[in-house]
Amino acid sequence: MRVPLGPVIGKYPSSGRDGQLDGIIRHNRKCRDVSFLMLFIAFWVAMIVNSSFGFNQGNPLRLTHGLDYKGNLCGDKHANPDLSGLQVRYWVNPNQVYQSGLKESQFKLEDARSICLKNCPVASEDSLKWVCDYPEGDIHLSVKEWVHRNYDYFDFLTPEMRNASLQLQGPCYPIILPTVDVFWSCQYIARPSNVSLKQWQQMGGVAISEDILVDKSIHKFINSRSSVLKRYVADIEKAWPVLIVCGGIVPFFFSVIWLLMIRHFVSGMTWITVFFFNVLIISVTMLYYLKAGWIGNDAISPIIGEHDPYYHLSGREQNHLRAVAVLMTVVMVISVLSSVAIIRRILMATSVLKVASKVIGEVQAIIIFPIVPYAILAIFYMIWFSATLYIFSSGQVVQNNCKSNCCAYDLGSKRVSCDHCCGYSIHYTSHIGVSIAFHLFGCYWATQFFIACSSTIVAGSVASYYWAHGEPLKEISFLPVFSSMRRLMRYNLGSVAIGSLIVSLIESSLCVLKSIRRKLKISASRSENWFGNAASVSSQCSLSCIEWTVKSVNRNAYIMIAITGKSFFAASAIATELIRNNILRIGKVNVIGDVILFLGKLCVSLSSVVFAFLMLDTQRYKSAHNKVSSPLFPVLVCWALSYVVATLFFAVVEMSIDTIILSFCQDSEEHQGTAQYAPPLLVETLNDQNEMQRLTQ
Repeated sequence: MRVPLGPVIGKYPSSGRDGQLDGIIRHNRKCRDVSFLMLFIAFWVAMIVNSSFGFNQGNPLRLTHGLDYKGNLCGDKHANPDLSGLQVRYWVNPNQVYQSGLKESQFKLEDARSICLKNCPVASEDSLKWVCDYPEGDIHLSVKEWVHRNYDYFDFLTPEMRNASLQLQGPCYPIILPTVDVFWSCQYIARPSNVSLKQWQQMGGVAISEDILVDKSIHKFINSRSSVLKRYVADIEKAWPVLIVCGGIVPFFFSVIWLLMIRHFVSGMTWITVFFFNVLIISVTMLYYLKAGWIGNDAISPIIGEHDPYYHLSGREQNHLRAVAVLMTVVMVISVLSSVAIIRRILMATSVLKVASKVIGEVQAIIIFPIVPYAILAIFYMIWFSATLYIFSSGQVVQNNCKSNCCAYDLGSKRVSCDHCCGYSIHYTSHIGVSIAFHLFGCYWATQFFIACSSTIVAGSVASYYWAHGEPLKEISFLPVFSSMRRLMRYNLGSVAIGSLIVSLIESSLCVLKSIRRKLKISASRSENWFGNAASVSSQCSLSCIEWTVKSVNRNAYIMIAITGKSFFAASAIATELIRNNILRIGKVNVIGDVILFLGKLCVSLSSVVFAFLMLDTQRYKSAHNKVSSPLFPVLVCWALSYVVATLFFAVVEMSIDTIILSFCQDSEEHQGTAQYAPPLLVETLNDQNEMQRLTQ
């Protein structure tokens, strides 16, 4: 049988010397779960080493820009030659592009000869234009002069060089087909210039393939899954001001406003929260429809800069937006119907929030305390996102081993060379995948750890307030927060580390299971493997239930850790027993309060999403080389960041309610069913069974 907490908490709390709060939660505390604290420290060391690897090996330009025929990265100022400002990749030989699109061909587009230019070349309507290799050897031009000449020095070529150029072996290549800049790669349009093609044929040039396959092969390459993923990650770098404003500043502002309104306008906050939640989720859904092209004419476009208005092009990014728009429609309908269903229970949520409002009014420092973990997380996320860009781009540039004809004129050796003429690609080893997975998991664990620390400190502050009821403590407004923080830092960091680790492992397992489930669904559709599909669905449901249970147990465990100083598992057992013994008394009140708080977090995060859409709709992110491929990923990241910020601030109310309720349950058990230290409003809310039944009918 569990020992009563009276001796632990202090059955008759009294202040320590000089009116300090140190005597309120009085017992001999010890450092708990030290082994898990050591594990967490080792994890941070590994995170630093892993990030250092990315910073040393990566280059974020690789996420969006291609490689030229020398293996240089377009736009890289450290390349040879200097490619600053030359960020667009252009495939100079259309026949190689055509060959790479043939099903039977072993020639890949990565092996086609490409070069870095400032803008995609356009075929002339009255003459034949050329794009020549970088000047070297007998071509005595600087890169700036070469660019100024529109990359054309055909007049300088010797007869041998001209003959090789007419065979599409360089060093100069004709511009016959128009191109358009699609995500910093020049995509051919299978619509040749008649004048240029006629002049090319009159000069004796080889036949040029102008089939639609020339267009499709580049389009397929640009829209591969790996290319789209890289562009999504690169969008984070391009939209970093949006992340700072909409992922940090905007949710901070709205969270503080919400807490202040809870403090001074609690009676109407539940209705306001439900109303704004419905308005915001409808607005966000409409914005997705707008960017997906189903409403209005503001759909995203993969084309950079000016182009033929009759030439339309879409990619995976737009398909992803349409899928999210459909998903948001389903979520919107369910959310609106659910919010209507809980209207009759809102009065109960108001009573619960009034209790939290009174606590915030008494312990005023907890309303500004979340600024501390907010600042720590802001610094962590800035470093983490920077490391993410470098880790995702930390592959190695290697020359391909192709077996096709790729002969080209070498200006250095002054002859046509067929050796080492294959293209270059970025090679990603298996350890980079492990590094990325560890980096993502590390972010989630660190986030959960900081949120858990913040929640535990708030719980300790509120518990001090509860068990000090009636005591003449002059410093009740500020001292509990600092005392709770000191106890956490000195005794219970290991307990918080194990709790956050468990949640992170469950979440990671759920993500892996979803990936396996998608593969099983594909297998089931092909072979009607109903057993595998059923096993996947049941396992996912089970893991989701475990995830919800673990999160609930963890939150209550943090409260008992703050109060008792026990280890994580011991505190979990105490909290679980208290809830089980009082489930009928507190269940409905606690659930409806959590629902309203969850809607409040969504209101803050959805407001940030609306601002993110508006910022990304400006000209800065829709054109030129700073173009964001899609608002989808920056918006989702802003959504996640703003939800984390809202969670930090809403934990003040959430943990106040849960701590007061658990303290009430323990108080009742120790005093034969009558709580001695509970605020009158809490006693009225929890003990008036007739009123509860009337409200929940």
